[in-house]
Amino acid sequence: MPTASEAEVAAWLAAAQRVTVLTGAGISTDSGIPDFRGPQGVWTRDPSAQALVTIDAYLADPQVRRRAWQARLTHPVWQAEPNAGHRALVDLERSGRLRALVTQNIDGLHQAAGSDPELVLELHGTVHWVRCLSCERRTPMREVLERVRAGEADPPCGDCGGIQKSATVSFGETLDPAVLAAAVRASRDCDLFIAAGTSLSVHPAAGLCEHALVAGARLVILNAQPTPYDPVADAVIRAPLGEVLPRLVAHVAPTDAPA
Repeated sequence: MPTASEAEVAAWLAAAQRVTVLTGAGISTDSGIPDFRGPQGVWTRDPSAQALVTIDAYLADPQVRRRAWQARLTHPVWQAEPNAGHRALVDLERSGRLRALVTQNIDGLHQAAGSDPELVLELHGTVHWVRCLSCERRTPMREVLERVRAGEADPPCGDCGGIQKSATVSFGETLDPAVLAAAVRASRDCDLFIAAGTSLSVHPAAGLCEHALVAGARLVILNAQPTPYDPVADAVIRAPLGEVLPRLVAHVAPTDAPA
């Protein structure tokens, strides 16, 4: 189907009053964090890695847990810095137009860039915390990783001895109902919905596009690869996010700019 140009999308953004943005792994690749399903994605290169984020395998197999803790120990997130795409969304927020920043990412780079944590909805949780699957105790990830470095291959909960994992949503787990409900509300309450760097293949995150469309919002997809929602989008742009997001947001004047 015909798709709008980048200039038209920039005009939509400048005219919008409420913009909801959904981000996926593609916005963090410029920060050195690989995506999952792309040509060089984690699961593309090593399909067995998906077991590390599948709850049944994680609970049943101590070897999977030991491998998962080693992966957390060496995760590129610990060296990653926000990139131009993250910073552009901070500028969008400062313009007063951002309704919500919904992310499938667990890396915390939006907050590190300066996004208001109250506006960031982490659908799939965060790698910066650990939770016990028995008593729900939450512990900073860095504390638990110190135990791994000290030789604990599969560190149990310090309170109850239960199995611990990152405070992320694994395959087979449900999303936090409150976070999902807030994301749905933000999708229904916007006039422009931007899906950036996401394959739109994982539900319920992908379904937020449908909520936005049903509510009458324009749908803009910024992604390197085709997505299932391309045919119903008002615009599909394939340019790198670190380039296209700053260009789009440059057309938006901050409401708090000096007179």
